[in-house]
Formats: sequence, C-alpha cells, structure tokens
Amino acid sequence: MYRIVLNETSYFGAGCRSVIAEEVAKRGFKKAFFVTDKDLIKFGVAAQIEQVLNDAAIPYEIYSDVKANPTIGNVQRGVEAYKASGADFIIALGGGSSIDTAKAVGIIVNNPEFADVRSLEGVAPTKNRAVPTFAIPTTAGTAAEVTINYVITDEEAKKKMVCVDPNDIPMCSIIDCELMYSMPKGLTAATGMDALTHAIESFITPGAWTMSDMFEYKSIELIAKHLKNAVDNGKDEVARSGMAEAQYIAGMGFSNVGLGIVHSMAHPLGAFYDTPHGVANALLLPYVMEYNADSPSRAKYLDIAKAMGVNTEGMSVDEGVKAAIDAVRSLSLSIGIPQHLCEIGVKREDIPALAVAAFNDVCTGGNPRPTSVEDIAKLYEIAYE
Repeated sequence: MYRIVLNETSYFGAGCRSVIAEEVAKRGFKKAFFVTDKDLIKFGVAAQIEQVLNDAAIPYEIYSDVKANPTIGNVQRGVEAYKASGADFIIALGGGSSIDTAKAVGIIVNNPEFADVRSLEGVAPTKNRAVPTFAIPTTAGTAAEVTINYVITDEEAKKKMVCVDPNDIPMCSIIDCELMYSMPKGLTAATGMDALTHAIESFITPGAWTMSDMFEYKSIELIAKHLKNAVDNGKDEVARSGMAEAQYIAGMGFSNVGLGIVHSMAHPLGAFYDTPHGVANALLLPYVMEYNADSPSRAKYLDIAKAMGVNTEGMSVDEGVKAAIDAVRSLSLSIGIPQHLCEIGVKREDIPALAVAAFNDVCTGGNPRPTSVEDIAKLYEIAYE
C-alpha cells in the first residue's frame, strides 16, 4: 500500500503572489501572522508580499525571530507571538527555515500538548491540523511548502529534530520565481543541490514507487538543465522557474517516500556547526551515492545518469553508476560547492559523535543500503579531505 499527501492548492509562475489576496478572501481569513526572516525584510523581498496584503487591506503582524537552522526557542516565541497577534492564519515567506518555523508554530497552536517542541520529533501523534498556512518559498531547494516534514534544532542536545506530520502541510503554496531573483549565487547553488539530493535519495529509497519515481526523475532532469544557469544568471526567468518547479516536484516525492543517509549525515553538521543544510547535503551527496551503489537500487543509477543528461545508450549498470556519480560531482564543482568537510569547519575529532547522531536520525531508515555507525563514520572520514 502506498500513500501520497500533497497541498490542497498550489500556484506557479512569475508574479503569482498576487493570488494571495484572492485566496484569503475566498477562505474568509481576517488577519495574517507573517513569518519571515530579517534578511528578507532587509532586502525588500518581504515587502513584495506586504504590498499584496496592503493593497487588499489584509491586516498582518510580522514575526522575524527565525534562524537559518530554527531552534526550539524560535518556535516557542513564535507560538506566544501568534497567540498575542489575533491572527487566524499564517503566511510563511522564505526558505526552509521560515516555513519550518511556521509549521511548528501552526502545529503547536492547535495541539498545545506539544508545546515543549521536542515531543514533535519523529512521527508525532497530533490530532488537529495546523493553523491554516500559506507557504511562499524564496529558495529553490527545501520544498518545505509541499512536504509533511520540518526540522527544528535542539541547541541544548546539539541535535536536529526531523518532524514528520501530515497535519503540518501548508494549505496553499505560492511558487513565484520572481521572489527568488535576489538569492545570491552561493545560496542558489546550495539550495539547488539540496533539491537534487531530495530527488536522488527518494528515487533510490526502498519505499519509492511509480508515482514518486515519476516526480523524482523529472526533478533531476530539470535541475540538470537549469541549476547552472540559475547560479550564473539569477534573473534568468526560465532557469529560476525551472528550479522552482524542480524543487517542488522533488518535494512531492520525498515527502511521501523518505530520504536516506545524505540527510542523516547533514543534519548533525547543522546542529554541531550551524552548517547551511543545502551545503551539507551538496557536499555529501557524491560520497553517499558511491556507498549506496552497492544496494538493490544500483540499476537506477543508469536512470539518474540519463536524467542528468548523459547519453546512456549501450551502457552497462556499472558504467551507469560511474556516469551518475560523475555527473553529480561535475555539476557540484561547476557551481562552486565545497568538496571536503575540512573546508566547512568540521572538526575531525567530532566524527565519532557525528556518526552516532547520523545513525540515529529518522532519515537513516530510508537508505537503500543497510548501514552502521562505523560505516557512517568512515564516510565522514572519506569526505573529510
């Protein structure tokens, strides 16, 4: 048996943020709790959503206490701010950080027994849908606007908590590539490779099936075609639109079938060093692909290579494995992704603790190859320098 959970409504296209006013009126909402981050306010991206709200005379209150790796404190302060605001719905603008914060706030407001936040880790038995949420991504990577997942950092335990809950999925998503034009090259590269990681990991996970394969194959194709152009020319509408669609499609798949140890290994890097999630995933992906090539999903590497634009006609499976990994590494290098953990401040002496945390991560169960703490530690060592 397979299950698929997707948004109720999503809009795509340059300028489609204008439909927010129509959707709010149709649903009878009165006041928005607007979750975003300080940089998006500083660089005028949030103002583009404020204009839509102001033009439609929709009241709102901004909450911008959001970190790049949002914490339990960010969420708990957000819950209190929401309660004090008098809002009846949430607008979340940003990357995964803002949307994940909004998801956790929305869940706790309607399920107050989870106010400690820690009890939401894993598959939480919440009873009520989250506060109705409009999710508006400004990066092309996390697909938080279409997934049933969110990630919150427990700073005290140095742990990223992966929370999985169909009740958190946003009611409405607005995927407007114009809001992504201001993304700097480094963020465009890292979030784009994050999307590629989602697509590849969920393509080869044991839970993959016909529909998820369809999503992920197309996502890989779109990323291979558009990511380099999006990095090199941030205002290329075709490239930005292609990446916006690609990351959303990848999210449709992985949200429903799971991920693997690229994510398991990336999460502790964020918790220990505040490493941006996309950078961690991008760096680790080729190493873990090599490891997972020795799994029942090995034959799918030919499909990955083909989706990456490689001419696979007449290739053996072994040749396809090498071609897929080479294509991913080549794309990564072409957009300036660091290739070794020592380049991003990882301390070698932390590897044993990182390996334990990664092995215990909720994503480990979705890996196509059974693993161990020792195997993961060895992968960290291989990726170190």
